[in-house]
Amino acid sequence: MASKADAFDVGDYVVYPKHGVGRVIELQSEEIAGMQLDLYVLRFEKERMTLRVPVNKVESIGMRKLSSDKTLKEAMETLKGKPKVKRTMWSRRAQEYEAKINSGEIVLIAEVTRDLFRPDDQPEQSYSERQIFEAASSRLARELAAMEKTDEPAALEKILDVLREHAPQYYENTEEA
Repeated sequence: MASKADAFDVGDYVVYPKHGVGRVIELQSEEIAGMQLDLYVLRFEKERMTLRVPVNKVESIGMRKLSSDKTLKEAMETLKGKPKVKRTMWSRRAQEYEAKINSGEIVLIAEVTRDLFRPDDQPEQSYSERQIFEAASSRLARELAAMEKTDEPAALEKILDVLREHAPQYYENTEEA
């Protein structure tokens, strides 16, 4: 168990599935209900939130280090693919999109971003589609920014550039789809 406790160091960026990219700011040991608990203290700047995660819960929660370069490359390739829009009710699709975002898996988040992206010349999205798109693209941008040591707006622009470059070919023949 000791090796698991050292999995993250102070200053490391980590991905917490439900909240995205945070930074380990402290390792604490606290007594809670008569038990000694080792905790990671995570700071999520965008949400202005601090979270304490018990070391022994890290694996079950799905907290992880930033994605590997290979996984990031796979996510960026996913953005270039053809959007997959199921013909199911929006409420069902919205649940599936939220589940993918909250999985913390960068490739699944990239899928949601790709599927909900709308080029400027396409019909406007509904409010809820836009909200989910922004949640997914922001989550993806934060991990990209942390990996490339840049800021979120620059990372988001890079993602949108990839989408703008590859999306038009899929929207030109919308009658066929």
